[in-house]
Amino acid sequence: MARPLPNLTVDELNQRVQLVLQSDPVLENLAVTGEILDFKVHNTGHAYFTLVGKESRLACVMFRSYAGSLPEWPRTGDLVVVEGSVSVYLARGAYQLYARRLVPAGQGAQARAKEELRRRLEEEGLFDPRNKRPLPRYPESVLVLTSPTGAAVRDVLRVSRSRFPACSVTVIPCSVQGEDAVAEILKAFGLAARQPDADVALLVRGGGSRDDLNAFDDERVVRAVRTCPIPVVTGLGHEIDQTFSDLAADAAAPTPSAAAEKVFPDRYAVAREIASLRHHAAAAVSRRIGDATWSAEKLRDRIASVAERRLVETETGLADSREALERYILSRIDLEAHRLGSTFSALEALSPVRVLSRGYIACETPEGVPVVSARSVEKGDFLRLVFRDGRLGVRVEETDRTNRKG
Repeated sequence: MARPLPNLTVDELNQRVQLVLQSDPVLENLAVTGEILDFKVHNTGHAYFTLVGKESRLACVMFRSYAGSLPEWPRTGDLVVVEGSVSVYLARGAYQLYARRLVPAGQGAQARAKEELRRRLEEEGLFDPRNKRPLPRYPESVLVLTSPTGAAVRDVLRVSRSRFPACSVTVIPCSVQGEDAVAEILKAFGLAARQPDADVALLVRGGGSRDDLNAFDDERVVRAVRTCPIPVVTGLGHEIDQTFSDLAADAAAPTPSAAAEKVFPDRYAVAREIASLRHHAAAAVSRRIGDATWSAEKLRDRIASVAERRLVETETGLADSREALERYILSRIDLEAHRLGSTFSALEALSPVRVLSRGYIACETPEGVPVVSARSVEKGDFLRLVFRDGRLGVRVEETDRTNRKG
């Protein structure tokens, strides 16, 4: 008996096909190579195009969030590699490639896309020399982003040991060519950004063909170089061509060894510089001491000269003051002598002694009290008579008082 056929609606069938496609890990993440046909950009920003092979074609869509990273819209006939996943557009029941990244594969398309990317990055200032950061003169910690098994890491370590062994070197392993290179380099820069003590990062690889350097022209890698929190030096082993990462780096060299020489100072040159600085410092100190000694001697001589001049001036001033004082004292003595003479003459004129010398006498009590009136004397009182040349004691025998006043 025949099994009954499954009876599905259109929606159910499309959903079942979608589940089948989504269950295939290859279709979830793959790259498809083909030529562009009928590339259109919708006003929503989504891009719709067709990839053409030799005998078939594939509908593709790139949503606005991814389409904005395209350096230039591809043209019909361009050979490209489209990265993305395959699924079903349920509304139409058609499967299509949901593109996440579109990379030119043909020479013409690659050249156009590269030139367009260069122009855009230049306009943003990623290659501007004014944005270059100075390298540390004496780095203490250096990160090396490269393959851990390549010749480049050996060259960097050899140069670091010979030139500046005091510096710590940390290797952050990553692939520097091939399909995984971009993702691993970006991961390495993410690890580098989390190294707080690092002073500079070296992005290096050995020699090879120009195609091996394509990862360093990738816009994501270029931006990682420019946005790295520490200065980045590239040494990508290609003397003829410069990659966009070289242009974005803070310094670039043609080889890993040359890049390392830019980062690690020559210890012998440093030693010579230190010796020279020590010599110049000693000479400068000696010169400063000599200058200070000469200045001190000049100052001492000047102070001595000023002190001597001030001493002479003081001595002269004291002599002048002494003479003036002497003149003043003599003048005052003469003045006071004149005043004394005048006073003496006045006193002399008023002196009772002068009166007595003219024949007058003075009378006083035994206590020395002058007797100026006969009324104050009684008969029998003892008095003393004062003459010019002596005194006589007398006793009153009689009194004769008059009534005259005065």
